[in-house]
Amino acid sequence: MPRWLWFAPLALLVAAAAVGAFRWGWIAATITETDVITTYAQRYLTEGGATARLTDCVAVPGIQPGVWIVVRCSGPEARFDYPVDRFGRLLVIPAVTPPRDTPET
Repeated sequence: MPRWLWFAPLALLVAAAAVGAFRWGWIAATITETDVITTYAQRYLTEGGATARLTDCVAVPGIQPGVWIVVRCSGPEARFDYPVDRFGRLLVIPAVTPPRDTPET
């Protein structure tokens, strides 16, 4: 049995890891805040009911570890918070909370 055949599985594993790392790096380098806000504002339109509008959503920086931004969508019926990581993934399924009477500053 040739010697190189012993190292073929290791070479395949290293190649697969390199492709995965490149993919994750590409996603992190090309995703923008606008992409994330638009994606979760569209999601809010389906979850927020008949009175939901795109203009109900704003984004604030995340303060918890691992949270990049939080897309907050607040309509007359409820408020949705979408915490998002640097890769655009939703970290926690949003809980519907009643809207506040006073605006946040």
